[in-house]
Amino acid sequence: MPKTKDAKPASDLPLSTGSLTIEQVDLLLTHLPVDVSFVDERDTVRYYSATRDRIFSRTPAVIGCKVQNCHPGKSVHIVDAILKAFKAGDKDTAEFWIEIEGKFIYIRYFAARDSRRAYRGCLEVSQDVTGIRALKGQKRLLDWK
Repeated sequence: MPKTKDAKPASDLPLSTGSLTIEQVDLLLTHLPVDVSFVDERDTVRYYSATRDRIFSRTPAVIGCKVQNCHPGKSVHIVDAILKAFKAGDKDTAEFWIEIEGKFIYIRYFAARDSRRAYRGCLEVSQDVTGIRALKGQKRLLDWK
């Protein structure tokens, strides 16, 4: 039987703007040029992207742990303050940048909220922006070879 335009394979994950298979979601997250981690509303690490050149190393053992245990002791009080502000609805983002081994690292935290604006977790995105900071002039799509 031919598929109709609206038919989706049973394995598709319905999303707010389309659908993807679980394999496609995994490919998307592991090929983004950023490291992604997700912490749920109970401060539990639920996911991290296993990117090829991950900036901050992670192991599967971190899944299910409290996010506070993933940060150096001297910064846990800041992590707690960020999460408290996200949960209270006072803030939606926090951003930081640091230099490590000649790389300029941009770290952003985003409150993940559902359609009712209820706090559902925190998304951490880290990116080596050294090359981006060095860009000059322009390179257009038509310049690609």
